[in-house]
Amino acid sequence: MADARELLDAGERLGPEELRTLQLERLRNSLRHAYERVPFYRESFDKAGIRPEDCRSLEDLARFPFTTKADLRENYPFGMFAVPRERIRRLHASSGTTGRPTVVGYTENDLSMWADMVARSIRAAGGRPGDVVHVAYGYGLFTGGLGAHYGAERLGCTVVPASGGMTARQVQLIQDLEPAVIMVTPSYMLTLLDEFERQGVDPRTTSLRVGIFGAEPWTEQMRREIEERFAIDAVDIYGLSEVVGPGVAQECVETKDGLTVWEDHFYPEVIDPVTGEVLPEGERGELVFTSLTKEAMPIVRYRTRDLTRLLPGTARVFRRMEKISGRSDDLVILRGVNLFPTQIEEIVLRTPGVAPHFQLRLTRTGRMDSLTVRAEARAGATPEVWEAAARSIVTAVKNGIGVSVDVEIVEPESLERSVGKIRRIVDLRPRDTGQG
Repeated sequence: MADARELLDAGERLGPEELRTLQLERLRNSLRHAYERVPFYRESFDKAGIRPEDCRSLEDLARFPFTTKADLRENYPFGMFAVPRERIRRLHASSGTTGRPTVVGYTENDLSMWADMVARSIRAAGGRPGDVVHVAYGYGLFTGGLGAHYGAERLGCTVVPASGGMTARQVQLIQDLEPAVIMVTPSYMLTLLDEFERQGVDPRTTSLRVGIFGAEPWTEQMRREIEERFAIDAVDIYGLSEVVGPGVAQECVETKDGLTVWEDHFYPEVIDPVTGEVLPEGERGELVFTSLTKEAMPIVRYRTRDLTRLLPGTARVFRRMEKISGRSDDLVILRGVNLFPTQIEEIVLRTPGVAPHFQLRLTRTGRMDSLTVRAEARAGATPEVWEAAARSIVTAVKNGIGVSVDVEIVEPESLERSVGKIRRIVDLRPRDTGQG
């Protein structure tokens, strides 16, 4: 549509050749910046026998070494920074629940670029200047809340900084303040939906018209459930703090065919997670990002562990990535069968009487691994419905994935949540043995 085209910013209007020229220029500058200012990258590049000036084409990036989360942890807290500390305007950090946390820093220019990318994302999702945006991502060291907040303000929206938790109050705020857009994890959005219905309010009657959901993988089945129960457009946003935060990629509301990567600022690759080889466009593997414009903490070939594939652009000139299907480190190998949490999610979502909230608990008896699917019941479901749901999930997992699991239906809202997300995998197996 002509009017929609008028809303695009300068980066979104680039032609294919203009984009590649800009990417190469920015990539060479970013590699040089990292090499000259970050001892880790100087050592890493030197060890690999490569220097920034060896990057003469975008394809040459594949010759440079990867960066991993372990590298960031080993350089905690400020070892990956490329600017003096006095130029840092904000710090964010991971929770550190699985080890030493990772810290990321932002200069004033970094924060401005980040706000621009989130503003672009909200606009691509269907948000417009003047809209009220309800931000229910967690605020604080987690990048979700503040990233969404400043992006919405940059677009010219009114922000309701609701953060996470206090579900009943959030429902009241949505009714009273009449937001057009909500930004939240998809699992917490379903918790909000349940609360609306618990209060006797039809979720389809709210002012909301767009939901921007990220911070965890979610399926097409979950999209359909949210859209049908809330009468909104549900679109995906992607980001991670190591790259910048939310706003690295965004699904466009007019196509809903995967996330458009804002690759004028973040260069994507997909690699074989085992060999590290760059895969051709269209093949599924592990997503890798290189920052093109970050000052405080440039990142070179960061292994996200997220599994997806790159596809040609549709709504924009930029390439798309498929919805994240899982994480390479979330792969469960159960008695020789590969299983991802998203496969269980698809089954849980189509099971009557069960809410879309589940957890996988891995245990071991002797040499045998076992998996228990713990799924929350929907409010008001009877014991007979619980029993039928458990039998249905057992059968569907066996027939669809090819492995036997136990199923436990638990009370609504009884599974552990963090920043609005349920902890999907709880591995209770002895630490001195691997997966079998």
